[in-house]
Amino acid sequence: MERKHLFNEMVAEYDKYRPNYPDELFVDIANFANLKSSDHILEIGCGTGQATSGFVHNGFGRITCVELGDQLAAFTREKFKHKPGIQVIQSDFESWDSGNERFDLAISGTAFHFIQPQELGYRKVYDVLKPQGNKAFFWTVHVPGYDEMSVQIREIYRKYAPQLDDSTNPTMEETIQARTQLTVKEGLFQQLEVKTYRWEHAYSATEYIALLNTNSRHRLVQDDIRGKLFDEMKETIDRFGGTIRKPQAVILFMAKKRIR
Repeated sequence: MERKHLFNEMVAEYDKYRPNYPDELFVDIANFANLKSSDHILEIGCGTGQATSGFVHNGFGRITCVELGDQLAAFTREKFKHKPGIQVIQSDFESWDSGNERFDLAISGTAFHFIQPQELGYRKVYDVLKPQGNKAFFWTVHVPGYDEMSVQIREIYRKYAPQLDDSTNPTMEETIQARTQLTVKEGLFQQLEVKTYRWEHAYSATEYIALLNTNSRHRLVQDDIRGKLFDEMKETIDRFGGTIRKPQAVILFMAKKRIR
C-alpha cells in the first residue's frame, strides 16, 4: 500500500495524537496573502481537518477541502458539519476538477509531497488560483534529538528498522532548499517566503508510541517487527522517567502567483 493511503486506516488516532500547527502560522499566512474572511481557500489533503481548524479559528470559514481518503473526508465533513462554508470533497487532487471555481489561497499541511508528479501539482495549483492568488504549503518535519534517551532510541531503530534511523534524514536546511527549488523551478510563483516554527511537546511513553503509529513510514514496517520496535522504545522511555520531550518543527513556504 502506498504511504498516502495509510492515513485513511487510523483516522481517530491521527486526529488525537498528531500535534496541531502553531497559531502563529495561520496569522503569518493571512498577513502574507492579505486574506479576507470572505476569501475562498482551497485545501489540498485536509486529513482530519487540523489545518482547516486553524483557519476557521482565525475567522476564515470558506474552505474547499480535497481529500483522497474516504474515511478522512467523512471524519472532517462531520467535524465541520455546522460550518456551511466548509466543503469536503473526497478525491485525489490530481484528477479533481475545480470547474470554473478559482481560489484566493491554496494551502496544504504535510500533504502536498504526495501529489505526483510534483511539477504538475504546482501547475494545477497555479491554474486554480485567481490572478492575485497565493499558495501556502507547510510541513511538520522531524527534528532529531541527541540526548542519551534519543541516542538509545536511535539504536533500537537501527536494530529493528534501520530505514527509520533519523540520523540519515535530510537536514532542515536541505529540506528547505529542495522545496524552494520545487516551488520556483517552473516560474509559476514569486516572492517566496519561508518561515520555520519550533517548540517542544511532552509525551508519555504510551502517547509517543501512539503518535509514531500514525506515521506512514512506521506503518510500513512489518507488524511483528513494529511491535518489537515499539516495545523496546516504550521500555527505554519508561526507564528515563516515562516522558519524552519531542522537539517539533514546521516549515512554511508562501508564494504569490506570478502574473503572466
